Amino acid sequence: MNTRLRELREDHDLTQAKCAKIANISKNSYIRYENGERVIPLDTAITFAKYYHVSLDYLAKLSNDSQTTAILNKML
Repeated sequence: MNTRLRELREDHDLTQAKCAKIANISKNSYIRYENGERVIPLDTAITFAKYYHVSLDYLAKLSNDSQTTAILNKML
């Protein structure tokens, strides 16, 4: 998941500090998630999936399809 977080952040021209603010976490925590040093809690992963409009499967690299389905969007 960490490489996908970095890719999405860079694709959206965001800083690590901005991503931390989006998820209401510390910058150091975000950096640890992005570097793979810590596991991202589910609620934080959901926050990023919603922000980037991608599925949790995509965020977790279980799918290469970044589009969320209508059902998933309703759940998030």
